[in-house]
Amino acid sequence: MGINKEVIYYAFIYGKIKRMTQEKIKIVVIDQDTRIHEFVRQSLRSLNAELHFFTSPLVGLEHSKNLSPNLVIMDILNQEMDGVEVCAEFRGSSRLKDTLIAFFTSRNEDYSQIAGFNAGADDYILKPCRPLIFFSRIKALLRRFKIRAGTPGSFHGIAIDRERYLVKKGEKEILLPRKEFELMSLLFFSPRKVFTRKEIYNEVWGGEMDLSNRTIDVHIRKLREKIGEDHIKTVKGIGYRFEK
Repeated sequence: MGINKEVIYYAFIYGKIKRMTQEKIKIVVIDQDTRIHEFVRQSLRSLNAELHFFTSPLVGLEHSKNLSPNLVIMDILNQEMDGVEVCAEFRGSSRLKDTLIAFFTSRNEDYSQIAGFNAGADDYILKPCRPLIFFSRIKALLRRFKIRAGTPGSFHGIAIDRERYLVKKGEKEILLPRKEFELMSLLFFSPRKVFTRKEIYNEVWGGEMDLSNRTIDVHIRKLREKIGEDHIKTVKGIGYRFEK
């Protein structure tokens, strides 16, 4: 009995979709301390990730141009080249413009963090860090990559400009602080999805906040003041959703 061509066709399509959805996330790690390489490997072992480790930032940068990673994790401290300079080099490459960058470092001074963000970093994680917290922060960052890479940035008169941390409402440009912007992005790119307080806490704050405090509510209130009361809805006893 002959094989049904329609069955073969759908089996081929199913296999193609399955391969696409299983495509590995690419992460580059740049740190002189190989113990950090192992920490990252163990912390992210449950991710379907392709990890590349480098001790040299210049070598890591060159390889990244060919790898086009989703995320780069690096220390701000390096004998070969300052991490802020390395971050600026990444941001200056047209091939790496959508790559997320996270500093993972023991430098906890305010000016180091400000310099890192000014150079184009997407997050700044302090060492030492518990593996589960590190994992949560990285998951939140990778979710942002999906937002950048796959979703239109505007509808119904509201647009999000990720490069400038701006929300545009009609002709009005609204500059948001970092956490307000990430909260707005989370809700905006999944309209009508109800996000629980725990989901918001994990995605925006990386699990680094006491769920009993009112930080989320304060940020929601500030967003409503800036973009209007009609868009962010409270789902009583559960969380929040964005309405177009």
